[in-house]
Amino acid sequence: MNKRNFFLSLALILTATLCAQTPILGEWISVDDATGEQKSVVKIYQAADGKYYGDIIQLFGENAATAVCEECVGEEHNKPIVGLTIIRDMQLKDGELRGGKVLDPDNGKFYYAKIYLKNGNLILRGSLDKAGVLGRSQTWLPKN
Repeated sequence: MNKRNFFLSLALILTATLCAQTPILGEWISVDDATGEQKSVVKIYQAADGKYYGDIIQLFGENAATAVCEECVGEEHNKPIVGLTIIRDMQLKDGELRGGKVLDPDNGKFYYAKIYLKNGNLILRGSLDKAGVLGRSQTWLPKN
């Protein structure tokens, strides 16, 4: 195999791999697991460091334009919720995002997180423990 064919094959394999690994990327409507109410639009993306993150890009409800993370600590305290990075340092493994954390702007706490797709929806599992036993799940809807 000459160099040209080798690099062309490698490029095709890498492109196919990236396409297969990224269905979680994009914009998702977060839904409150207790009320069923749509809360925000979160954009999930892969950063230059190779990890995955999610930012709130739109907030629904009253006072959405002026809402801040009052319960957050550190540099997130009183930061506007729109623009807040709530999914952090996730890594793709076996079609799931794992190993990072998710911030709940309602209480300002970080939780271990696992994100995967099920029936076209995104499932975000936030938990107190790394194994994901002590926690809760939310189903997020794709934004069309």
